[in-house]
Amino acid sequence: MTQTQKVATRDAYGDALVSLGRKRNDVVVLDADLSGSTKTSKFAKAFPARFFNIGIAEQDMMGTAAGLAIGGKLPFVSTFAVFATGRAWEQVRQSICYPNLNVKIVASHAGVTVGEDGGSHQSVEDIAVMRVIPHMTVIVPADGVETLQAIEAAAEHQGPCYVRTGRNKVPVIFGPDYKFRIGKAHVFNEGKDAAVIATGIMVAEALKARDLLKAEGIDAGVINMSTIKPIDTHAVLAAAKRCGAIVSAEEHSIIGGLGGAVAEALSESAPVPMVRIGVKDVFGTSGDQEGLLRHYGLSAVDIAAAVKEVIKKKKEPR
Repeated sequence: MTQTQKVATRDAYGDALVSLGRKRNDVVVLDADLSGSTKTSKFAKAFPARFFNIGIAEQDMMGTAAGLAIGGKLPFVSTFAVFATGRAWEQVRQSICYPNLNVKIVASHAGVTVGEDGGSHQSVEDIAVMRVIPHMTVIVPADGVETLQAIEAAAEHQGPCYVRTGRNKVPVIFGPDYKFRIGKAHVFNEGKDAAVIATGIMVAEALKARDLLKAEGIDAGVINMSTIKPIDTHAVLAAAKRCGAIVSAEEHSIIGGLGGAVAEALSESAPVPMVRIGVKDVFGTSGDQEGLLRHYGLSAVDIAAAVKEVIKKKKEPR
């Protein structure tokens, strides 16, 4: 693991599309006039006949992708997360998920770390609104390595997928031996005092928090939950039984995302004290990445504080 190298997950997505396009002639890519930002422009340059700029018409783009899927193509559809899951939600539900079509929605610029674009473009609800739709698989890669593999896995998976990517460069935390599987968490270390279950860019922050806590004699486990749906219930319950305390960490609302999914699993089978790190029912605001992480309580320091809090809860009589 090296956190010195940084790669934006949207860049890795662009590279993954080109690689996939060379292997499969059925892959087509659609974008809503944002190919430079979503990095589908890499595919457009390599395979111009299989790239379609639908324009600023996200609802039409989802319908077109559904039609291409019915025709035997494998469509990858991209735009900003706030538009893919907000403006086109009805089309995703009715035209893609209801008939269970093989469409892959890969949305970039998710979360508050879109930065200066501000609250109107910072999607903190997308995981929740995609997770609730039947047939939809929801994936949030933690780094470039995982993104490359997640796109390959999504292509092999039969049915709708939503993959969330980010704007800014993030630390590379996985090495060449890493193997991504849909529905399977990756346990960095088990820990004994508490476990941090993180997703997306928050995995790197959780690993930093683990080091901060280790210096204070606290053994915190870190789990990368890159598939939000179907969530790896076994990994959640194993961590709860092993540590007796859970912290979830996501760059998304604490309502309906990773924290909600983890809480649902715990409440049914292994109730333990839990603290949710995430955006607390507010919209985003403009700022730089590090400043926004601090502002919303999403930094490694905040995760470390949450671990200490949940350990105290574990010791309280219930």
